[in-house]
Amino acid sequence: MGFKCGIVGLPNVGKSTLFNALTNSNKAQAENFPFCTIDPNMGIVAVPDHRLDNLTLISKSKKKINTTISFVDIAGLVKGASKGEGLGNKFLSHIREVDAIVHMIRCFDSDDIQNVNLNVDPVRDLEIIETEMKLSDLESIDKRLDKKNRKKIEDKQIKILEMANDCINRDNNFEILKENFTTTELNQTGLLSIKPKLYVCNVDEKSIGKGNKYTNSFIKIYGNNNTIIISADIENQINLLDGNEKKNYMKMIGLEQTGLNILIKKGYELLKLETFFTSGPEETRAWTITKNCTAPKAAGLIHSDFEKGFIRSETVSYEDFISNNGWLNSKNSGKMRLEGKDYIVKDGDILNFRFNT
Repeated sequence: MGFKCGIVGLPNVGKSTLFNALTNSNKAQAENFPFCTIDPNMGIVAVPDHRLDNLTLISKSKKKINTTISFVDIAGLVKGASKGEGLGNKFLSHIREVDAIVHMIRCFDSDDIQNVNLNVDPVRDLEIIETEMKLSDLESIDKRLDKKNRKKIEDKQIKILEMANDCINRDNNFEILKENFTTTELNQTGLLSIKPKLYVCNVDEKSIGKGNKYTNSFIKIYGNNNTIIISADIENQINLLDGNEKKNYMKMIGLEQTGLNILIKKGYELLKLETFFTSGPEETRAWTITKNCTAPKAAGLIHSDFEKGFIRSETVSYEDFISNNGWLNSKNSGKMRLEGKDYIVKDGDILNFRFNT
């Protein structure tokens, strides 16, 4: 499994520019007027992982297959979107399909790029988007809890909807939902307000390293944990370069990691995702799992028959696999373990599944 991130925000904050940079494409129009993007653009990106490269070399694999992340560029929302302003209902429906929301927030001044508001205020801008999502959710909840419709809904889903409705009306956070229900159960509701969120502050080049007054005011309220400072324009420029040019340019502007790498890392932390590997002469492949995933569930990602007929998994940690130069030496040195159905897969494990057909 990969995961899907929807990039949302007000018009002209840099969503399409960031999408093009992250996906190394020019799929999304990036023009200086509102509602340039009408239908969502989607790009699938290979998740870079140096471990996958090293495993491919050791196993002398014919193929290397990265796990992926999908980015969806969703058109700009405006105040009143939940009531249809600016094609808002259509845009909000696109957000329901993603695993996590990337809030793109304008944190730069520019006379050349239109701003839908009179001044730059990232906190206000985020509140506009969040409010529209909550209003949309309230309307959705009311419809589903109507006498005619609630008969079709499971009791647990009704409980989630009722609790979410209470949180929105009381302006409380949604931690109580996360404490009482699984991510899968919450995602089944399709509610926008409870989706995991990352905040991307889009800045100019001179603000990449230390931020600016706008990012400082935003972080003061929303903190650093899920906030990323990126210059979408600079990310786009980086993607036009190759190899050493890219490294030299990043070094010159003081950028240690690309925005894509930072966003993926934060996304994995937010959604509690990890990676395991399969590796052999034919292919080395990365697989994305949720934390605390059992070995049979991990096997099921490869094929449902692997989960149904699971016997055990031959397991080697990444460090042991590298230091022992592959499967054979790992087995001979006692570093390969046989794990059963209750084994919790760890990030970086290399697994070979045994199963009944």
